[in-house]
Amino acid sequence: MARTEYPSVDAYLAAQPERVRAILAEVRAIIRETVPEAAEVISYQVPAYRLHGGFVCYLSGFKAHYSLSFPPPTALFETFAGPLAANVKGKAAVRFPLSEPVPAALIRDLCRFRAIELEARAAANPRRR
Repeated sequence: MARTEYPSVDAYLAAQPERVRAILAEVRAIIRETVPEAAEVISYQVPAYRLHGGFVCYLSGFKAHYSLSFPPPTALFETFAGPLAANVKGKAAVRFPLSEPVPAALIRDLCRFRAIELEARAAANPRRR
């Protein structure tokens, strides 16, 4: 399968089916509102949100779900084990079905938690900023 190179988050979203695009746009708005200081970039060919030398999260869309990935190391999965129990897939990804409402409050909490982790890591190692 050919790899698609997306020059921007807008290009990534435009390439998605309408149903997926609308939900990704909603999640994107939640992330940008929650962590406005994070730089929005393309990394690994998906939208990513960079802060203090690390990534808050990656956002990607699929046929039946969308995914937020949180690069390790993070205590996020232990801290939110209860709310994420049905959604965690693998070591770093949280899958949400397209058929369910976007859990805006949970996404805000996850992004805030990750931003705090990255801020603490940057404070402990100023060269990472």
